[in-house]
Amino acid sequence: MIKKLIRGIIALCGGLLGYGVSFLFHGLMIVTNLGDVLVLSENQKTVFSIACAVISAIIFFTIAPTIGKHGQKVAKDIETDLQKVPSADIVPGTFGLVVGLFVAYLISQLYMGIELPFVGTVLSVLTYLLLGYIGVFVATRRGRDILATVSVSRRGVPGTKAKGKGSDATPKILDTSVIIDGRIADIMKTGFLEGTIVIPEFVLVELRHIADSSDNLKRNRGRRGLDILNRIQKDYGIEIYNTDGDKSLEEIPEVDVKLLKLAQTLGGKVVTNDFNLNKVALIKGVEVLNINELANMLKPVVLPGEEMDLFLVKEGKENNQAVAYLDDGTMIVVEDGKKYIGQNITVLVTSVLQTAAGRMIFAKPKKGK
Repeated sequence: MIKKLIRGIIALCGGLLGYGVSFLFHGLMIVTNLGDVLVLSENQKTVFSIACAVISAIIFFTIAPTIGKHGQKVAKDIETDLQKVPSADIVPGTFGLVVGLFVAYLISQLYMGIELPFVGTVLSVLTYLLLGYIGVFVATRRGRDILATVSVSRRGVPGTKAKGKGSDATPKILDTSVIIDGRIADIMKTGFLEGTIVIPEFVLVELRHIADSSDNLKRNRGRRGLDILNRIQKDYGIEIYNTDGDKSLEEIPEVDVKLLKLAQTLGGKVVTNDFNLNKVALIKGVEVLNINELANMLKPVVLPGEEMDLFLVKEGKENNQAVAYLDDGTMIVVEDGKKYIGQNITVLVTSVLQTAAGRMIFAKPKKGK
């Protein structure tokens, strides 16, 4: 019953369309002076309009099933797209639509003086559609970018709002490795990280894939990352940054390249502890905040000639070497220390080697020990 009703409505719409086309034909006859050659009486014009309406109604009634199928597909596509729209984009999108329609109304007033039949109406409809779309697009896709360059988002780190020093802070984009690492949550707790915190949608997808891995180690790392992400969202109210509508990101398969592209778009910095991503970002001209580098810089400074008490735990790579570790995990290589493995001894620092992977200290047993 419902299908028959819908089919009848489509046929009725087709009839109205055909009736309108007949009036368009009459208008064209007047504009092109065709009416001087083909003279129609009022009754003939009426019969012609009714014939157009009937023919159009029959055509639409015949193709109604096809229109219905395509209509259902379009409706499902619209529903799917609406489900992807985050709640934070609804209000700015509505505001952008209203502004766009208002501007379209002002512009459409210029079309009132056009004497050609239907031309002013067609131009007005196209103007409303175009400016309405532009208003929604600018408000939802670029609104956050504009706000990020003006002020710090309220979803930022605790303390930035109170300190008031984040008005020009750049957005900080978290990658997968830094979320799994977990130290970012503690850094955010201290309030040292200012600006908008951005967690892209594709990072969440990658975390989900890692958590679903058949490899136990990867699965545990992925689940840890999801736990850290939930903690960050719960403590600081940070929402997932929806990137589904950005076509420039959809065309990029690699997550790391997407991160760098998003950082360029937002004018932000990538927060990571991935050494390779750090190098690629330097080539791309994207600023990076590396958690590992920060941790290395915060380690206690050790100078050559200092004495240290160490417990030697194992042999080194080279002959007659032994290895010890500080509380922060720094490795110390003790020359001629193999015979002291398993003992606490006093050593003298001979040199300190700082690398991107961390700090390595070389020492030798103190004479008399």
